[in-house]
Amino acid sequence: METLPTQPTGVVLDSPASFSTNEEHVLGQYIPLLYHYNMLQDEDRVGAFGKAIGLTVRPGMHVVELGGGTGILSSFAARRGARVTCVERNPELVATSRRFLADNGLSDVVTVVHADAADFVPEEPVDVVVCEMLHVGLLREKQADVIRCFKRNYFRAMPSSKLPVFVPEVSVLMIQLVEQSFDFAGYTAAVPMFQAPLQEQPRTIELTDLQPYCNLAYAENIPSRFSGNLVVQARQAGYINAVRLITQNILTIDEPNQNAVTWPNQCLVLPVAPRDCEAGATFELSFDYPAGGSIEQLRRSLRLEVVSG
Repeated sequence: METLPTQPTGVVLDSPASFSTNEEHVLGQYIPLLYHYNMLQDEDRVGAFGKAIGLTVRPGMHVVELGGGTGILSSFAARRGARVTCVERNPELVATSRRFLADNGLSDVVTVVHADAADFVPEEPVDVVVCEMLHVGLLREKQADVIRCFKRNYFRAMPSSKLPVFVPEVSVLMIQLVEQSFDFAGYTAAVPMFQAPLQEQPRTIELTDLQPYCNLAYAENIPSRFSGNLVVQARQAGYINAVRLITQNILTIDEPNQNAVTWPNQCLVLPVAPRDCEAGATFELSFDYPAGGSIEQLRRSLRLEVVSG
């Protein structure tokens, strides 16, 4: 079995030693304030969550948002007539969201609680939980851990209560082998990169079909690790030099119209040891990483072995 290189030339990734400290303060529940301002401009994200919350929330419901950020998703629930508890750990965002909600006339129906979402215990039953701590592959951010902790805390406090509805309901994690151009104005640099979803990527050639490796339903058991031991087949000849991760989030189901309201994360391309492949060649791709783990942890676990061809 071939082991992929542990440090591609020219790439500086998060080190395991810094994962528990540095990443904690720049990701998960501590994304810098400016990033949240940029999220307000993401029309695909805002529009998809607005539609999903509009379909899910009804007047009189109690809605909890875990990791509320600027409060925009809480505002959607409040405008549907819900009472909203918006939980946010970052003190800057607590103050900012309270100010924005007041500016929008929603202070009376949205309560911003300064707390770690993983420790939060509501004082009354909850109908809907909104949580958008999503990153491709459920890496880096704490979506899986936070919702797992919320369910544990909730049922300890209110064992007779039914499980709330979660938005999103499901995250589908997928991976594929690709041929990626790492040429930047004549300068070759095999670096990890993010790609916008739902757009053609002329610098990327898909050599295998997308392979789902986890369908995570948030109302069910949530894994603490994600792993794959996948046999994939090249659908055309090419030059394998990267894997691409794609994550599709099913926010809710629009039952009357039989449609899913979805929102994809950015795609993640990770360089691997390059090799030629023929059409029909098969490979075994394996990996293992913790939920919320670093890109470096995933990258170091990647293994690629030729099965045939």
